[in-house]
Amino acid sequence: MAVAAAGELLDLLSREVRELSLGCTPEVVRIDGPPDPVQFLRDFVMPNRPCIITNAIAHWPALRLWSNSYLQSQLAHRSVSCHFTPDGRADALVQAPQSADVGSKSSHSDGGDLEGEGPANEIVFASSLVEVLPFPTALECVLSSSCEDRSVAYLQQQNNCFPLEFSALSEDVDSDIAWASEALGCKPEAVNLWIGTQESVTSFHKDHYENLYAVVSGEKHFTLLPPTDVHRMYVKKYPAAHYERTDSGSLVLKRDSPTAWVPWSSVDPFPKNAERQTAESQHPRYFGGPLAFECTVRAGELLYLPSLWFHHVRQSPDSEGRTVAINYWYDMQFDMKYAYFNFVECLAASSSTLETISIRSSS
Repeated sequence: MAVAAAGELLDLLSREVRELSLGCTPEVVRIDGPPDPVQFLRDFVMPNRPCIITNAIAHWPALRLWSNSYLQSQLAHRSVSCHFTPDGRADALVQAPQSADVGSKSSHSDGGDLEGEGPANEIVFASSLVEVLPFPTALECVLSSSCEDRSVAYLQQQNNCFPLEFSALSEDVDSDIAWASEALGCKPEAVNLWIGTQESVTSFHKDHYENLYAVVSGEKHFTLLPPTDVHRMYVKKYPAAHYERTDSGSLVLKRDSPTAWVPWSSVDPFPKNAERQTAESQHPRYFGGPLAFECTVRAGELLYLPSLWFHHVRQSPDSEGRTVAINYWYDMQFDMKYAYFNFVECLAASSSTLETISIRSSS
């Protein structure tokens, strides 16, 4: 009877899935032109493997039309959802200030002011402030975003916002990705538009969707880990908080009431130089394990991001100062793969990861 730590077995799983399926280099496969639906299903969806498709959206009018002036003209009389944070990190972990007693308020260098109840230095899951604004006003907020001014705007709303708020642009893009719809046997459940700057960063998370992510302008930089690496994400539950705007216009972070808890990864794959040693000591399985997959998706390219993959996203703007993308969420199949993931996730989260597991030898 052999004995192994559960964490060691999860590390073995991370390495083995790369050797058998994903490859051992931190690169995402690129293919030229839209794939055949059968090829896409066989080579990427079924093995849960990401890829970048070049020339997949070359026929979209959006690639040549969507200048700032065009968008302002087409959406001049539309109201849209705009997300605000002090530092560009929406849906992210923020450390509460030391004086966070009931009714108190104090400034924090990363997360804005905070009001509410909780212990000093508590980590909270902070959601952005969402304001519905005329599109020209919202776009100006995005373009003038600054962490130094503690006001970063991101035009996005993950609720099928493209047909709901941006229908005036519907002739400029496809309503779905035809070959993906055929391969997956359904139309997308949601289509979302994203307009931001380099100030906006998306922290590590996963989605229960097959994600077709098309970049119209600028570049998106993805850091990816497969579902088998969930134990390297250091997911824990954190109390939820949200930003509100004060009468003076500044953002204040308030804990949700009643208290809600959100499971979230605490890994920042790009810590500041002064914080890197601390990050590596707090998250040794992430920084000491197999390299994450890295890719840059450029204007005119499309990323297939498989369901349940953890992804961290940064962006670089184009010459007009913004990055524009549109993504198509297709519902995933809740099949054996999902059951396997739930098992691995529970194993990673349980105290048994610190204990040992007996493994019966085949002999």
